[in-house]
Amino acid sequence: MTTFNVTSEFLLDNEPFKIISGALHYFRVHPDYWEHSLYNLKAMGCNTVETYIPWNLHEPKEGEFDFSEGRDINKFITLAEELGLYVIVRPSPFICAEWEFGGLPGWLLNYPDMIYRTTDSLFLEKVAPFYHEILKRLKPQQVTEGGPILMLQVENEYGSYGNEKEYLRSLVKMIKDEGITVPLFTSDGSWDETLRAGSLVEDGILATGNFGSKAAENFSNMQAYFDEKNVEMPMMCMEFWDGWFNRYNEPIIRRSPQEFAEVLEEMVSLGSLNFYMFQGGTNFGFMNGCSSRGLKRLPQVTSYDYDALLTEWGDPTEKYKLAQAILSKYSPVSEPRVLGKTSGSGQLTKATNLFDVLDKISTPQHVMYPKTMEAFDQYYGYILYRTTVYSAKKEQRGLLMGAQDRVHIFVNQKLVKTLYQEELLTDFMLDMEIGDNQIDILVENMGRVNYGPLLQSEGQRKGIQRGFMMDIHFESDWTVYTLPLDNIEKLSNDASCDGEKAGHFYHYDVMLNEVADTFLDITEFGKGVAFLNGVNLGRYWNVGPIGYLYIPAPLLREGDNKLVIFETEKELPQTISFKDHPVYIETENQDNFKKPTAPI
Repeated sequence: MTTFNVTSEFLLDNEPFKIISGALHYFRVHPDYWEHSLYNLKAMGCNTVETYIPWNLHEPKEGEFDFSEGRDINKFITLAEELGLYVIVRPSPFICAEWEFGGLPGWLLNYPDMIYRTTDSLFLEKVAPFYHEILKRLKPQQVTEGGPILMLQVENEYGSYGNEKEYLRSLVKMIKDEGITVPLFTSDGSWDETLRAGSLVEDGILATGNFGSKAAENFSNMQAYFDEKNVEMPMMCMEFWDGWFNRYNEPIIRRSPQEFAEVLEEMVSLGSLNFYMFQGGTNFGFMNGCSSRGLKRLPQVTSYDYDALLTEWGDPTEKYKLAQAILSKYSPVSEPRVLGKTSGSGQLTKATNLFDVLDKISTPQHVMYPKTMEAFDQYYGYILYRTTVYSAKKEQRGLLMGAQDRVHIFVNQKLVKTLYQEELLTDFMLDMEIGDNQIDILVENMGRVNYGPLLQSEGQRKGIQRGFMMDIHFESDWTVYTLPLDNIEKLSNDASCDGEKAGHFYHYDVMLNEVADTFLDITEFGKGVAFLNGVNLGRYWNVGPIGYLYIPAPLLREGDNKLVIFETEKELPQTISFKDHPVYIETENQDNFKKPTAPI
């Protein structure tokens, strides 16, 4: 049986072992493509694959666990083992990863007194069942039991959030109590303050660093901390940032392949590393996360291409070729694989107005005052609030209190206001009819913050937290329609399209040249979400920088394919395009954008 130990260096079967790993998130790649991506990882010269395990993916509702199909982490690990790869897993309660809520499940928000990522007894009580369910599945796949798992993470960049060592020790105890015997590790920034706050080297837990450049300097900082603590540990960069993530209305961040290669050559000569990302993949569904700058929330895009070594759709890049040339000095390499692409079009067959189908896709619930999305056991998507108000004049002042994130206000089913972020902090004027008026407020949850101090903030609760004011009083007596959009098969067959009403569901028949990967061109769209053959492809928004939604071939079928688009901003065309290449949009912020140099 293989042994793996952590001393002043990594020892595999008592021989020095340099970990050359790549991050590949099983939850961002279609399961039919896991083998393809893992093969290309091995072909580039890596000996290990690393993945996070998001809590919210596997326990979407409290007490309900899901490890089926694309959530089958054991199958992913088995495929890696069959290809001769070792595995590093990171099943922390919090993962960041530019993922919705940093991996925390939305239902935690139903416990308003809970303090995340601390020894708060309620938080640890909720972590325990998740750890039990996931760790009992990982236990048989440890190297100590004949499997490929080398190491397991305790917490993720905790030194950038807190410094409560007893919290980290509580997680270590939970992990070991579930039978995990492989070495444990933490990963943090490589400077003194984050290592001091987030590591447990004094307990013999390996500390690794996250950085994208200046390998010698960063490893030197880590060594100085180890020397101070009088511990011997190997040098490892757990996140070698070879690219960066992207957000709406900001230009795409690219990293020079040549500069990346220079850093890689230095880093691999000095220690072990994990490419973050090897392949970024896609934030399917509503799983794109949200970062922040100060108090401003900055939602991330559906694509998680990351300018990584493999593209979002799994093709080798120039970085891949440069990395392969460098890694060939350390391990065998081989020719990578490339997947086919196709193009085609979709023809509009009907457009159904949201108001006309509300009762088909949502059950109305009556409340005296608005409540948040989470209060209705809904965590993603949209929610609509409806009431009737009396107006004695043609214009009224309105104000929304505690609305998150993007709001469309309708008076008598006519769109009159679209509000977002700062616009939601001030009052506004509404055109009214004298007498009774129907008010509809459609609220979109655009993603929860996944990094920094806003991780635990009121803005993480979506929908309307307090209420809607007309004149100077709160309006009462509301009907609420939850719209997670997980049941679009219930949509009416009746076609109706009134451009002044709420968002529309546009139905297209899709004709493609063949069954292969393709890209839905969204440059003529406004804002919304798309479903292909019932699968949520993710959000789109024409503010850029991404002008497409990636569609992996396994989601397509020969012959008739059905695309449904929920669009909230504009009328969509009769014919839409599918391309055999990605499409990009120049953003309004192109000129004044500054590339980040650290996680934000």
